[in-house]
Amino acid sequence: MTVRARRVAWAAAGAALLGVAALAVVMGPLATPSRVLSPVDVRARHRPSEVSLRDRHGEVIHELRTDPRRRRLAWTALRDVSPALRAAVLAAEDRRFAEHGGVDARAVAAAVAERLAGRPARGASTVTMQVATLLDPGLRRRGGPRTLAQKWRQMRLAWAIESRWSKDEILEAYLNLVTFRGELEGVGAAAGIALGKAPHGITEPEALVLAALIRSPNAERAAVARRAHALAGRTPSPPARQAVDAAVDRALAPSGGAGPRVALAPHAAQQLLPPWGPGRSAAADVVSTLDAAAQRVAAEALRRQLAAVRERHVRDGSVLVVDNETGEVLAYVGGDPDLGTARHVSGIRARRQAGSTLKPFLYAQAIDERLLTPASLLEDTLLEVPVAGGLYRPQNYDGEFKGLVSVRTALASSLNVPAVRALELVGVEAALGRLRRLGFDGLTEDGDFYGPSLALGSADVSLWELVGAYRALANGGVWSPLALRPGAPVAPAAPRRVYSAEAAWLVAHVLADRESRSATFGLENPLATRFWTAVKTGTSKEMRDNWCVGFSRRYTVGVWVGNFSGEPMRNVSGITGAAPVWVEVMAWLHRSAPSGAPPAPPDVEARPVSFPAGGEAARREWFVRGTAPDAPAPVAGGQPRITSPVAGTVVALDPDIPRGRQRLVLEASGPVSGLSWLVDGRPLGRGDELVAWEPVPGRHAVALVDAGRGVVDVVRFEVRGAAPGARTLQKSSVLTGDRVYSGACETPERCSD
Repeated sequence: MTVRARRVAWAAAGAALLGVAALAVVMGPLATPSRVLSPVDVRARHRPSEVSLRDRHGEVIHELRTDPRRRRLAWTALRDVSPALRAAVLAAEDRRFAEHGGVDARAVAAAVAERLAGRPARGASTVTMQVATLLDPGLRRRGGPRTLAQKWRQMRLAWAIESRWSKDEILEAYLNLVTFRGELEGVGAAAGIALGKAPHGITEPEALVLAALIRSPNAERAAVARRAHALAGRTPSPPARQAVDAAVDRALAPSGGAGPRVALAPHAAQQLLPPWGPGRSAAADVVSTLDAAAQRVAAEALRRQLAAVRERHVRDGSVLVVDNETGEVLAYVGGDPDLGTARHVSGIRARRQAGSTLKPFLYAQAIDERLLTPASLLEDTLLEVPVAGGLYRPQNYDGEFKGLVSVRTALASSLNVPAVRALELVGVEAALGRLRRLGFDGLTEDGDFYGPSLALGSADVSLWELVGAYRALANGGVWSPLALRPGAPVAPAAPRRVYSAEAAWLVAHVLADRESRSATFGLENPLATRFWTAVKTGTSKEMRDNWCVGFSRRYTVGVWVGNFSGEPMRNVSGITGAAPVWVEVMAWLHRSAPSGAPPAPPDVEARPVSFPAGGEAARREWFVRGTAPDAPAPVAGGQPRITSPVAGTVVALDPDIPRGRQRLVLEASGPVSGLSWLVDGRPLGRGDELVAWEPVPGRHAVALVDAGRGVVDVVRFEVRGAAPGARTLQKSSVLTGDRVYSGACETPERCSD
């Protein structure tokens, strides 16, 4: 540049300086906009891009994005920002911040001189002018430099801000609104997400890097490092070059994208926090009933167990912990985000086959209706129940039958055949009605749909429903809804009594009985705790689901493990799959205050009871007052029953086997002495004998009758196959009411004694 050109440039710069000074003195007050936001207004309008889920103590346990366009956290007060960062930002953006009144005349003059001299223009915007731009979207660039009109509006707003705000308020707003890197807006996001620390902990090298990013937030690493080193050269005691380079690497390292910084309760957050997306208004933080410590313990216990049984094809699991008194959820672990197969699927709300976990409710109902007591004897023998698709033959977990067992042993040891017999006593429809009152909303079909398999858990239930139902047993038979929000209203699902306090207590007493449980699980098993707990496990068909649900006096804990895909596990039961997690969580909950046994209700009494020879040992048993037997415990439903053939059986004759060698064996259980067999009204022998009947094609009725031919039990079945000579069979008897009539007749109406 020639001397003449330099003089012209400086003259123009001087004129610009004088013009800006004049504007600052004369026009500034006159140019003040009529509406300028106050610092309080700006802070009130600030909305973080994340909404936080907090636990019952106020700790953040999960964050969820609500704004996909930017990443900013809560407003940071200036006093909470590192002095090193404040100094570095002012050194980079506005060295005379403390001296000017919103527009730096010297900076404007220098910028004009640079432009007139043909050199790249320097930025002349002060921190205050940049705040004006951040507050007024109309002042932002649209693909090019600002127009003179925009520049003038920016200066006017800057003067107005300076006249009404303090310097600290201006700098605080700037640090919270400016973009540092990519989508990171504000010092809170820059420090917390890019550097993983609070703003007050930013070191001098990190401050230089963040200040360097403001001018060009998406610059390459080399450019950021070059500018940071240049800023370091302006400081009285510059940090080591290696420290600045290391800070550049930390600040520019991948920060995890759009994922939350805190992700301890993702599935609870799905329930409680609003979904993110454009156009949705920001929401305030949500306080939950969860306890961060309990949530961590439950999540870690589940993770360790999933890792331990991974080789047995177990991938997913869930844990739910609730407070018995309030129903508030303390831990809500819907799955493991790393070991699980579907991180967004909650195993707490998903419905799966219940396995044996519904058995306690069937027995509670039978005790409530005074059909059973804990001492009642049930047959654990081969059972064939006719259903629409054929015969239902329940088997025990170990494939063995125990014979006559008490209700206490049957429930504590989770025997299947006695549970089916208990269901027969109360009725499938009645049992479904009680289960629905317990909150099992997924049981929408009628009794014929579930049939006897309801006793063994063919119905689909959720962990949320199961824990709520077991909590009802812990609370004396009263059900009320669970809550994830403190103080959540219970209406319209108000508390309701489902079982009597006596029935609930007796079932809990059985589920806590370690000795009675030993028939299936042994005395030493994962369910044995050092304090009082009542617990039940369950395993669904083909080992697709493992459950362990139980309670102490204060807490109810439920655990499910399996695979969200529905694939079966390999050799994993409720004892080996879900129970270890349940025991670990329950032990932690009672680490300082072990649970004692709940006292018996006033109408429950203890009485000595004996059993038939060869059965269980005599003991002191608990009963609802007035239901204790005076003699040895009776067999529940101990009336004589025909066990073969089963009602509805279709017998097919084999044409390749001589008819004389094909026989149908008639069998009965219970006290059959003095009874007789009749097939189509024809006597075949005594009821206590093994009778083999030659099947004849047609529909038949086999009956057990007493001496007066009163029907004790009857079943109907069919034999299919060609009869010799294709002769037509003549029906010789009919069954009407509870008696058998014999003789040649076509209809019951034409028969007589």
